Amino acid sequence: MARKLIQIKQSRYMGFGCSDCEWRFNAARVPPAKSFAELVRNFEEQRDEDFAHHTCGMYPKSPRSSK
Repeated sequence: MARKLIQIKQSRYMGFGCSDCEWRFNAARVPPAKSFAELVRNFEEQRDEDFAHHTCGMYPKSPRSSK
C-alpha cells in the first residue's frame, strides 16, 4: 500500500504527516508571502515537496502510535 499525506488532529499536534511513519510537516519552513493566496500556495507546495522527499525509514512508528 502506498503512503499517503494525511491530516493529523491530536492533543499535541495538528497538521500533516505520513500514513506509514512518524514524519510530520514542519510549517516553519514555508517561505513568506505577499498575499493569503500566495501563503496557502507556498504552504501546500512546501508540504507536498517535503512529503514526497521524506524517507519513512528515518521516522519509524513508535509502538504507542500503532494502536
